[in-house]
Amino acid sequence: MINRLKGLALVSALLLSACATRPVDLPPAQLPPPTQPRAPVVPVEPPKPATAIQAGVVISQPAQLNEADAAEALAAFRISCPSVVSRADKSGLASPADWSGVCAQAALVPPGGASAFFHSAFDWVRVGDGKAFATGYFEPEIVGSPVPLPGYVPIHATPSDLTRCALPDGKTGRGRIDENGQCVYYFSRAEIEAGALNGRAPIIGYAADSIELFFLHIQGSGRLRYPDGRVVRIGYDNQNGREYVAIGKLLRERGILPAGGTSMDAIVGWMRANPEEGRALMHANPSYIFFKQLTGPGPLGALNRPVTAHATVAADPNFIPLGAPVWLGVDRPEAWGLWIAQDTGGAIKGANRVDTFWGAGEAARRTAGGMSAKGQALVLLPKGAVARALAQR
Repeated sequence: MINRLKGLALVSALLLSACATRPVDLPPAQLPPPTQPRAPVVPVEPPKPATAIQAGVVISQPAQLNEADAAEALAAFRISCPSVVSRADKSGLASPADWSGVCAQAALVPPGGASAFFHSAFDWVRVGDGKAFATGYFEPEIVGSPVPLPGYVPIHATPSDLTRCALPDGKTGRGRIDENGQCVYYFSRAEIEAGALNGRAPIIGYAADSIELFFLHIQGSGRLRYPDGRVVRIGYDNQNGREYVAIGKLLRERGILPAGGTSMDAIVGWMRANPEEGRALMHANPSYIFFKQLTGPGPLGALNRPVTAHATVAADPNFIPLGAPVWLGVDRPEAWGLWIAQDTGGAIKGANRVDTFWGAGEAARRTAGGMSAKGQALVLLPKGAVARALAQR
């Protein structure tokens, strides 16, 4: 019996073994159909606001003012009034008629009444998120000459062929008409320094130092001290239409200077220590300014009125009406307080971006060159103007 069971077990084992090794026909695998690779999803950023109205405007509580600071701002505001009462406002926040009313009031403010005037005659508004960024500018004085001298570089007035035309990108802007009758971009800084303006632009003077002249271009106005002791003031007259590129930002991005070490003195020091790289760095900013000789007090701002040290800011007129008071509550105490938007700048773009003016001299140079302040900004508008502007949307 045992032997028979063993035999059956052996037969079973052989059968199982045979089943394990016999090939079995299986249906073909059902593979999923091939799929096309999905294109990466690129987030679409909404367009940036182009005006204060698009950024959003909210009436806010006025800030406390120091009377001396307010009096200085009032004096600057009065200087702007003849221009703002007849000037179109790009921001859409106020009309010339709005400014006429407050300018008439400003003329009658008694001594000691500046703070009360700015609190009673204006609505204080926040544009967008109100987050301010303030830099500084000043009126430099550089060594110059009325005639060419060895090593001196020319200071150009507006070229005769600089015009406004339809550029290759489809936009209308500053350019020139080439030999084929086509509107093309005007010469860049590198091309101009290579001699592209020969015979095209008057020369109003010569600068002893190309780096100092470069920074005078950035400031937009300055003084030339001639060998005989004369001082000639020059100011912005025109620009070549090319984009402004901040060289301090380039030095940070390239890791040459640290994020907090891009003051004007640090940049100039690096350029002098690296003259060839410094020249290439200047050429990386294709924007070029053309000047005119000025007479009268102070450099002129965008309103064609003298700007005031410690009271004038450059602003983007699409967001802050030129002539409007601007209150800054920032982390640099010297910039805290009330200013008047009387100027513009190639790098001053967007809501709450301002450039504070500090006058002339070494102290102004140090303050302006190291100014980088963050905080909050409020724009002061004639009472009722913003409500009317928002109602017309």
